[in-house]
Amino acid sequence: MSRIGKSPITIPEGVTVEHKDGLVTVKGKLGELKQLVNDIDVKIEDNVITFERSSDKSDQKAKHGLYRALVNNMIEGVTNGYTKSLELVGVGYRASNQGNKLDLAVGYSHNIVLDLAPEIKVETISEKGKNPIVKLTSYDKQLVGQVAAKIRSFRKPEPYKGKGIKFVGEQLRRKAGKSA
Repeated sequence: MSRIGKSPITIPEGVTVEHKDGLVTVKGKLGELKQLVNDIDVKIEDNVITFERSSDKSDQKAKHGLYRALVNNMIEGVTNGYTKSLELVGVGYRASNQGNKLDLAVGYSHNIVLDLAPEIKVETISEKGKNPIVKLTSYDKQLVGQVAAKIRSFRKPEPYKGKGIKFVGEQLRRKAGKSA
């Protein structure tokens, strides 16, 4: 049995969870998320969600823990939300935003303008003497991670000087340069 799949999820106050025809809907103060659940039985009783599988086939074993983790992330997202912060390291690297449009200057001949989904709130922090920081916030964990990875892919950190777009707190493997 999956250890993650066996553990029940308690539903916090202010969150409603519904299960109809294999579709789990979670509504909370920050938003609403939906997830399709196949091959796994979802039971909602007394503010506790449990996931059970009907057989020990390998694909059902894999989905057991997966769907439990996805629904748990949905509940966590609509109650608290998720935040990812990216740091722009490099001379002349800048970030600014107007509403949900993110404008990045990361060493190319032109600025990169990115239109973000309405579910994501973007904030740019630029202080003198410090690297610019882009902060992404949303109730959808998957969407925040995907957008953060897309932004990072524009200029990945290089191993010699560490220039590029990196996650705040990310440890980079640095290489020694040419020995003269």
